[in-house]
Amino acid sequence: MNTSKHLDLGTALEQSRSGLRDNHRRSLARLLFHATGSALVVFGVLQFINGFPWVTLAEFMASGLLFYGAIRLKTTPHLQQWIYAYLVAVFSFFIVIMLLPEASIAAFVWVLMMPVLAYLLLGKHEGMILSVPFMVLGYVAYYFFLEEVGTAGSMIDLLNMLLCGVLMQIFMHLYEARREEAEQRLVDMAQTDALTGLANRATFQSTLARTIAECERSGDGFALVIMDVDHFKLVNDTLGHDAGDHVLHDIGKSLTERLRASDFVGRLGGEEFGLILRNVKPADAFELMDELRGRIAGRELRYGEAGIRVTASFGIAQWPEHGRSAETLFCVADRCLYSGKRAGRNRVLPAGQLQGEATVERLAGGTG
Repeated sequence: MNTSKHLDLGTALEQSRSGLRDNHRRSLARLLFHATGSALVVFGVLQFINGFPWVTLAEFMASGLLFYGAIRLKTTPHLQQWIYAYLVAVFSFFIVIMLLPEASIAAFVWVLMMPVLAYLLLGKHEGMILSVPFMVLGYVAYYFFLEEVGTAGSMIDLLNMLLCGVLMQIFMHLYEARREEAEQRLVDMAQTDALTGLANRATFQSTLARTIAECERSGDGFALVIMDVDHFKLVNDTLGHDAGDHVLHDIGKSLTERLRASDFVGRLGGEEFGLILRNVKPADAFELMDELRGRIAGRELRYGEAGIRVTASFGIAQWPEHGRSAETLFCVADRCLYSGKRAGRNRVLPAGQLQGEATVERLAGGTG
């Protein structure tokens, strides 16, 4: 069984601060740095012509810093700090431009860009926290720019600015909230088995690989368990696939109810399930699985007028005793599982009880 090489979507979602992954945010930030730096050169020249040499100097210095930042953004591990520094500096610059004695009325349109940039680069919560105070300052600056708001025309200008800004803020917040919900649903669909609600095969593989890596660092052990429902085809053939789905859903529920918070369970496909039992000794793993076996065997499910009883077989491999790789552990656990089925089903077979200990040792030593 090959371990999944795909990115863990859940982890990627947790690490994502906005609708963009970090590599996309990095590319967008570099584009903004280049665009803003180039624009500041042009505006600096115009400000010098308008008689504001100190503004020109500030814009040229800021432009140089932005071009330097665009280079650093390729590899810097401090992406978030660079984004915050950029947004705070740019938003502050917008406010300063608005407060200039001869400010252009067109400068105030940049207030409407604040929530767009903040939400896009920082996400819903941090974007709102950063953009709202600066937008309020922008409205205050615009109020003083109008000087006299007693006339109907000035009041219309102020209300237009205020209404557009508020609507832009609300729109960006609602959009980002709905986007987060939609992305979470997609991630759940990609990682979850639709029938049982358990992790699917790809997610189980990813979790197993991560568990091995963590245990390599910590020195802790774990058990990999493969479970298969006995004679499951008979349920489908006699009562139909809906009945079989009912059985699988109930078994999935039983597994999640009994396991510890540190354990992990997934449906590997068909009637086969996988379990990862963290920090558990071989004897304890056997006892826990034998209890689950008994619970499954002793339970009668009602499906219409029919009563359904099923049993399950379990194969257990211990890390690192029976292998250090996912492939070896799966091979050993799978071999235990089918040895148990050949021995009569409805039983738990640890690798230590597998017939032919040399086979287990060869599997564990061959793959490492």
